[in-house]
Amino acid sequence: QVQLVESGGGLVQPGGSLTLSCVASGFKLDLYSIAWFRQAPGKEREGVVCITSSEHTVLYADSAQGRFTISRDNGANTVFLQMNSLAPEDTAVYYCATDRTSWCPSPNHYSYDYWGQGTQVTVSS
Repeated sequence: QVQLVESGGGLVQPGGSLTLSCVASGFKLDLYSIAWFRQAPGKEREGVVCITSSEHTVLYADSAQGRFTISRDNGANTVFLQMNSLAPEDTAVYYCATDRTSWCPSPNHYSYDYWGQGTQVTVSS
């Protein structure tokens, strides 16, 4: 059984920060790349950033550059997304996903096989 579970979402004011977590079960996460996607109301699912099994970052969304940091704790089977300088346009449901390969694939959501249930991030004053 392969599962990914996101947590850490919530309400934050513009300019604030949040850290999301993605915990894997049923497989050893350190073997695989993990990506964060997001989907805002009325919009298509968008790739944000990916981390390889060797902990290299692959940026999917230009809007995340300089603000979002992806990291992993392989001992805890967990991937994190630290989000700083949040803006209302960052409001979305955030998902983690893997295609169970070592390197990050294309940012298209259909490249990924396994998904978490999502966690809501709302940026509003």
